[in-house]
Amino acid sequence: MSLKIGIVGLPNVGKSTVFNALTRTQNAEVANYPFCTIQPNRAIVPLRDTRLMRLKELTGVPEAIFATIEFVDIAGLVRGASRGEGLGNQFLGNIRDVDAIVHVVRCFDDPNVVHVSGEFDPRMDIETIQLELAIADLEQLERKIERLTSAIKGDRNLIPVMETAQGLKAHLENGNPVSSFPSSNPLTLLIQELRFLTAKPVIFAANVDETGLDGANSCIQIIQTIATGQNSEFVLLCGKLEEELIGMTPDEQKEFLELAGAQESGLEQVIRKGFATLKLISYFTKNEREVRAWQILCGTKAPQAAGIIHNDFERGFIRAEVVPFEIFAEYGSDAALKAAGLLRSEGRDYLVQDGDVILFRFNV
Repeated sequence: MSLKIGIVGLPNVGKSTVFNALTRTQNAEVANYPFCTIQPNRAIVPLRDTRLMRLKELTGVPEAIFATIEFVDIAGLVRGASRGEGLGNQFLGNIRDVDAIVHVVRCFDDPNVVHVSGEFDPRMDIETIQLELAIADLEQLERKIERLTSAIKGDRNLIPVMETAQGLKAHLENGNPVSSFPSSNPLTLLIQELRFLTAKPVIFAANVDETGLDGANSCIQIIQTIATGQNSEFVLLCGKLEEELIGMTPDEQKEFLELAGAQESGLEQVIRKGFATLKLISYFTKNEREVRAWQILCGTKAPQAAGIIHNDFERGFIRAEVVPFEIFAEYGSDAALKAAGLLRSEGRDYLVQDGDVILFRFNV
């Protein structure tokens, strides 16, 4: 399972700057005019887990393979995007493919950087994006209801889906996102098919200038309040400052962030909150060549976790030999763990935990 996060926002809010900062690249063009980004910029970023590096050190293998996250810098949306304004339909289509959304909101007032609506208003900026996403979902749902109206005549099993679709339509018309609609099997089927934009979890990112990292900016407080009210995550970052981290060593980055008054980088914040939002965890495997991290949903059972590596592992699953990372790090080797009786054997119902070091046993 690879985490894919889309970066959205109005034009000229610093999306491409944030993209470059998060991915430690200079792939996205940054310019002071709307629609500088047309095709989405993409970058694959390794999730540098210190636990995996410690495993590599302890086992003495030559390689550590990190799990990855894909960031997609989606062109700026404007009012009317759901009707095609600013190439909106194309941009909205790019959002459907992501697992979560980082919604960048401008929290700096710079007369040299034009605002697409002519005025600086973070609440209005958020409402503009969310309205366009909701309208796009509503239009797509209405087309689905038209198809169901015909299909239901020959298949009465579709009645629960139609009832859910009609209830969801009223929900969207009242300005509510799909994510706040009561969960049900028919809703899950609709989300899987239509990939609703407002069903995706959101991380609001307040993009401040160098003086705004103390959190005292009233704009920040507005965004935090909105995020809390929508049960969404919030991060505070300075895209311009974080671009300066590109090319620095980890120690240099840490020192630089401390001097700037930041506890962690924007990338670290987004990854941590992205994992929490999507309920993702990591487990580790090792052999004589490599140690490797894998992402799974919290609550995944051992056979399904094995299937992330290869379908044959799930089909032929026998057992999982498991040790928590902390215990492996304390004892340092399989031999020491076995001598202490700490290497557990788990069956098909075992729920894999974050940080588990696992060897899967299976029949081919």
